[in-house]
Amino acid sequence: MSECLDLASWEPAYTQNPYPLLARLRAQAPVSKVVIDGLSVWLVTRYDDIRNALSDVRLSNDPALADAATRAVPWVEVAVSGVTRHMLRLDPPDHTRLRRLVAKAFTPRRLEAMRPRIQQIAGELLATIQPRGRADLVTEFALPLALTVIAELLGAPLTEREELVRWVNVAIGTDEGDIARMPQALAWIGNYVARLIERKQQQQQQLEQVGDAEAGSLLDGLIAVRDEGEQLNHDELLAMSVLLVTAGYETTVHLIGNGLLTLLRNPDQYAVLRADPRLIGPAIEEFLRYEPPVKLAVALRVTTTEMTIGDVLIPAHQPVLFSFAAANRDPAHFVDPDRFDILRAERGHLAFSHGIHVCLGAPLARLEAEIAFTTLLAGCPDLALAADPDNLPWRRSRLIRGLKALPVTFTAVVTEPSPVVDLCDRRREQHDLVAR
Repeated sequence: MSECLDLASWEPAYTQNPYPLLARLRAQAPVSKVVIDGLSVWLVTRYDDIRNALSDVRLSNDPALADAATRAVPWVEVAVSGVTRHMLRLDPPDHTRLRRLVAKAFTPRRLEAMRPRIQQIAGELLATIQPRGRADLVTEFALPLALTVIAELLGAPLTEREELVRWVNVAIGTDEGDIARMPQALAWIGNYVARLIERKQQQQQQLEQVGDAEAGSLLDGLIAVRDEGEQLNHDELLAMSVLLVTAGYETTVHLIGNGLLTLLRNPDQYAVLRADPRLIGPAIEEFLRYEPPVKLAVALRVTTTEMTIGDVLIPAHQPVLFSFAAANRDPAHFVDPDRFDILRAERGHLAFSHGIHVCLGAPLARLEAEIAFTTLLAGCPDLALAADPDNLPWRRSRLIRGLKALPVTFTAVVTEPSPVVDLCDRRREQHDLVAR
């Protein structure tokens, strides 16, 4: 496979099922030139090559170091400066300092303290669908759950969340590839987050009087965090908050949605989990391996010098992307990788990346997924697909692997009325936003 493959030529088959093409690349050209949304990039698909490269200091996360042709591509250009200059775009020592500071706000104690509230949100969402006996589990459960959690972490007003969804879809390229609007979307999100920060800073004095460094929202924690006299400056705080908005809920939505579809397509594994709900932890790890919500690494890497990945010599200042979806089904690392098995012995999937840039929000995503699956499988034990699984609508995105909708049926359960998140009451409008 010596030609420079344009992934657009594989649409819509690649969006519906990327794994045949990824398997072909992994077997025939594991490090190959492809075109993705107008960018000619080196795509790496083998597990060992990716894992090794993620720890190689010759690869930078700073897109500003790429050649001029790469920097001129719109979706790369917006990552070079401004509100997207967050941890994912930085190398040590700047990355090290920011990661240390942010980790002090992203503590296990703070996340575990969120469990009752996440459980409450999941229970309220379940109560709205149980009496009907049918639902779209993406737009009526996974999306409002993950969005409500991240919005409350940032202190975002409920009335602004639908507009936030619309602009995030543009910013991360899941609105059918309208790349030209990315700068406008990021400007809107940046201004929005700046207002949230200003509002929180005005309340900071009250938080300090409480005397608890982990009181308040995560945004409160990011504003207050200090380490040896250092703290996040305004631009760093803004960029980190934008990262939370753009990456903090979308992947969790599709971890839940993809996982539910995978269970429903594998009734034997569904039965194993139903028989022993304690297997939810291993099941979530297998969801992440088998059908990860992120197909390609969010961060574009750049070679700082001529280097070899696999058997391919790549010149300096070249863009490199890693396919986590391909790596997670590499037969050199996983036995029978195209088989879904929640009792699988092999571990070490790359769904949350690896090395110094491993996803800081992974514990929160796992917590939300644990609560979501436990709540749904207990409340709707006879879930069944209400559509042909081969014709379900998938989102067209270079990064995200996720469903637009997941219609299911189940035995209706009449429950007492419950005060639910407003996003559920406006589920039809939300469905339109997501489908765009």
